Amino acid sequence: MTVTNRNTICTTCGTKLPHNERVPALCPICNDDRQFIRLKGQSWTSEEDLEKCHAVRICKIRDRLHYLTVRPDFAIGQRAFLLLSRGGNILWDCIPLLDEYTKEFIHSKGGLKAIAFSHPHFYSNMNEWAAEFNCPIYIHENDKRWIFNRGPNIKLWSGDEKPLWDDVKLVHVGGHFPGSSMLHIASLSSRGAMLCGDSLYISRSLRHTAVMYSYPNSIPLLKDEFAAFYAKVSKLKFDTLYGATFEGQDLEGNAYEIFTHSMNRYKSIYGLA
Repeated sequence: MTVTNRNTICTTCGTKLPHNERVPALCPICNDDRQFIRLKGQSWTSEEDLEKCHAVRICKIRDRLHYLTVRPDFAIGQRAFLLLSRGGNILWDCIPLLDEYTKEFIHSKGGLKAIAFSHPHFYSNMNEWAAEFNCPIYIHENDKRWIFNRGPNIKLWSGDEKPLWDDVKLVHVGGHFPGSSMLHIASLSSRGAMLCGDSLYISRSLRHTAVMYSYPNSIPLLKDEFAAFYAKVSKLKFDTLYGATFEGQDLEGNAYEIFTHSMNRYKSIYGLA
């Protein structure tokens, strides 16, 4: 008789692997130079155990935009974003807990028309979210090798941009991961806003931005990778950035100037004009 293992959520990154009789010795997302295995070793938990000790916190950051976090902090501790839009709501990135309060809140706002991702570190339990709200999951095809829990709602997209609806589009920028992407919303601020995931890391001081191959392991991008990233992002129109890693990681009004100042330092280091 096959026994289903319910402990399939990595406690370091929050990624959920498929239910089966075995889980790998090491999480394939964490066992990569962009992430890490904790010194105490690999450990797993379940949705049931996670919900016993944690809950989702939902905060309004501005009209049409909320962020969701797990409290107390779990795994990476990232924020997901709920964008309210006339043509349909979008969940940007995921958190590894979907509780009844969160379901009720999102349904009260009209549900979800799509879930979209910046990069693999935030896939978490994406299939449960998609099943609850009966919507597609958009992931750039360059990151398909990192999808370890494939569900019927996953839709790969390709190219530099994918227009969604209203004034919203997915933008492929690369850098941190081959498929790293941002969500651009033209009307969310006067010159446009971007939900950047970890494609751009906004510093705690809110005076700098960074782009790296690995943030926790302090591994920079190669010169050509940075040049390709900068060529794409510098052409975008925005004055506002919302990052994923911590609450308050927001640049409103002066984001492009801070981005340009920070990237000029990179260009100097790499010897780029």
